[in-house]
Formats: sequence, C-alpha cells, structure tokens
Amino acid sequence: MQARSAIAGFYGVLDRDDEALARALLGGGARVVQLRLKGAAAEDVVRIGTWLKALCLEHAAALVINDRVDLALALGAHGVHLGQTDLPLAAARALVGDRMWIGISTHDLDQVSAAVRGGADYLGYGPVFATTTKANPDPVQGLDALAAAVRTADEVPIVAIGGITPNRAGSVYATGCAAVCAIGAVNNSTDPAAAARACGPGGRHDRAE
Repeated sequence: MQARSAIAGFYGVLDRDDEALARALLGGGARVVQLRLKGAAAEDVVRIGTWLKALCLEHAAALVINDRVDLALALGAHGVHLGQTDLPLAAARALVGDRMWIGISTHDLDQVSAAVRGGADYLGYGPVFATTTKANPDPVQGLDALAAAVRTADEVPIVAIGGITPNRAGSVYATGCAAVCAIGAVNNSTDPAAAARACGPGGRHDRAE
C-alpha cells in the first residue's frame, strides 16, 4: 500500500482504547487510522495497536503509529507519524528504510519544504482552524495557508488537521489537500461513523457556522 494512494478522504485518529470507536472510524470510510495515545505506556500502545492492526487489515486500511518509531516497527505498522520535536526525519528513515511511510506534522511553509526535501511520504498541516485537541496548539494557519502548503508540497499528499468539522470539510478539500483529519468532531460525536462519512469527500455539506 502506497501513501499517495491511501492518503485520501477521511484520515482517522484513534485517541483512546475503544474498539467500537475504531470500528466506527473504519466503517465511516477511514483508509488510514493513526493510533495516537499521548503519554501511554509502550505495552498499552502495543496491545491496542495489535487489535487495531487486525481491524485495519479487515477493512483494507493502513495503520499509522504516532510518535514512536520503535513501536511502529514492532507492530509492523504501515507508517509512523512524527511531530517537529520527535525523532528527526533523516534518523527515522535510517531506521525504517522503505518498510513504512513517514508522515510529518508541519505548521508553516518552511517546515513543509523541509519535510518534502527530506523525503516524507505525507504531511499533516495545521491547525487549519482553532483546535481543542492539543494542550499547546500551534498558531492557526487558515485555508489560504493550507492551499499554499498544498502547492509547496506538490505531489506529497497533505492531511489537513485542526478544528475541522463536517460543516467545514468542503472548504478544506477545496484547497487541494488529499485528506481531512477531524478528531474531536468525529471521536466525540454521538455517531462517529456518520461524522466520519460527513468529513469524507462525498459527505461535504458546508454551511455558515
């Protein structure tokens, strides 16, 4: 599975030990699910990642592990996602080679350019809008900056993230980004599968908020 074909539409993030939520993300159309358990013990990430990988395979979806290259390798994940203060891209690539994708979180055009030059397989970009899922979020970038990031990244797919809701998904896809990640609006919904579908390319229904 190649990142450029898999990074499309809704990009799910599992941020808790919740198999029902994982099934909802996949049932809602996620082609990639990132396991993002900030502060969790390694043994918990491996335990949850093991059943999540099996679910992803059932749905022909990819598993990405947040932050931890070692755990991504141990789980045989499709990819690892790294922030700006995690293991540097070059060091991560030296460890994983071409065995898995490396996604990089970016927050400005300089970071986008550096990640593309460094050989990232895909980029996260944001926050597009104000977000409540991070304790110390980076400055809001907005749609124009997202569109500029897409142009700068060229053929490297971008996942837009940060404050995205189903009502905003259409304007986000209009920038040319490959995928949309909506964590709070989907994971905290009373119907996560429906919210995930609404954040996909076929579910856009923007209206004024």
